[in-house]
Amino acid sequence: MGKRKVLSEADLKELVLPEQGQLLGKVTKLSGGDHLLVKCTDGETRLCRIRGKMKRRMWIREGDIVLISPWDFDNRRADVVWRYIQAHADWLVAKGYLPEALRSE
Repeated sequence: MGKRKVLSEADLKELVLPEQGQLLGKVTKLSGGDHLLVKCTDGETRLCRIRGKMKRRMWIREGDIVLISPWDFDNRRADVVWRYIQAHADWLVAKGYLPEALRSE
């Protein structure tokens, strides 16, 4: 069994945009155990879980911009779907997907 390949930010060329039912947010606190507090674009702070597919491939830090998918049965919790690199986060602000107030906090 080989090592898992860890992606670097230089390898991330694609830009994933929010779809129906997904929100952008900024990580405000790492809670441990693959959980984060995320301030979302709709004004709510949600407890988010890092999906198993992303756990070892993308490292998430405080201040990162992430794409989340709120749970259907509990709107206060969500799954982290994607983490944006700095260049993509700047592009999202320029195109109006992410409010400047959330980006500069």
